[in-house]
Amino acid sequence: MAINRLNPQKQIVPETSAMASLNEYRHLGRSGLRVSPLALGTMNFGAEWGADEDASREMFDTYVDGGGNFVDTAGYYSAGKSESMLGRFMQGRRDNIVVSTKYSLNAPADVNAAGNSRKSMVLSVEQSLRRMQTDYIDLLFLHTWNDTAPEDEILRAFDDLVRQGKVLYTGLSNIPAWRVARLQTMAELQGWTRFASLQIEYSLLERTVERELMPAALALGMGVLPWSPLSSGRLAGGYATGAVATGRRSAMLAAANAVSPEVTRVADAVKAVADEIGISSSQVALAWTKRNPAVTAPVIGPRTTEQLIDTIAALDVQLDQAQVDRLEEAAKLETLYPDRLLAFDFIQAGLSGGHKVLPRI
Repeated sequence: MAINRLNPQKQIVPETSAMASLNEYRHLGRSGLRVSPLALGTMNFGAEWGADEDASREMFDTYVDGGGNFVDTAGYYSAGKSESMLGRFMQGRRDNIVVSTKYSLNAPADVNAAGNSRKSMVLSVEQSLRRMQTDYIDLLFLHTWNDTAPEDEILRAFDDLVRQGKVLYTGLSNIPAWRVARLQTMAELQGWTRFASLQIEYSLLERTVERELMPAALALGMGVLPWSPLSSGRLAGGYATGAVATGRRSAMLAAANAVSPEVTRVADAVKAVADEIGISSSQVALAWTKRNPAVTAPVIGPRTTEQLIDTIAALDVQLDQAQVDRLEEAAKLETLYPDRLLAFDFIQAGLSGGHKVLPRI
């Protein structure tokens, strides 16, 4: 057995084991792209938002040396500094890294340097390529939908960049489910590049995406990359009953009134399961998130190497059904129409003519 660089005292589990690891790669949606089961998010790369360059490099090296190959960034993060640092970190191993970045959001800039338009996309891509010192982007996301650019303009711009070799795969983020379905279907019918991924917020405190976005991703061949699986740290243990959260993030959450009795209830359930297993709350919250069959790789955003190592350990956590039930009872998702109607026994009986019909495989 080899030595685990994340923890020299722990031996790396052989590949034949069912235990997960960063180098237990999976395909992104229906694409042929192979990525780690946990993506390193770099929103905190940059002293303005989180970690300085030395701390950011240490996190990057720890992740990559541990077998990770999937790094997520955006030109918007730290006003471009996140991409610039990533470009320096990747020197000598660029082709071993799957880099995803995004366009749409921008700091104060020219009016056409933001939004969903072709011009915004092209300008953003050119800036990202320069910052990251590379000639291609593995995965380009539309960062946030704003309903101002025509759908065919967006799709053709993505397709043109793919044909030029500047972008290899495309994705959507922060967008209504019906838009996802429409865009993916238009791309397929026109023979344009289809989207490989959907990046959306998903955690025990944000389960609404299970209603439409997750099923859409599964049906349309898009691998889901959940962002904020710890809900901005609210599921990391510091917001359970009796805990005292400190630091800039806790002050921001308090200012935004983002800590409610509901948050405390869910945080308590997460901590109870964590204490029962003997692991951290962060590991429990992330282990729950990655259970969804639509999920390819949660995107984590550590501010320290210690947080990164703790989170990576969640890949080896297996929750039993009783534990999952307790977590989901605390974070119960209300059933809405039409699902509420479809769940009625008389509706199901009417749909089957009163016969027992097995689910479609």
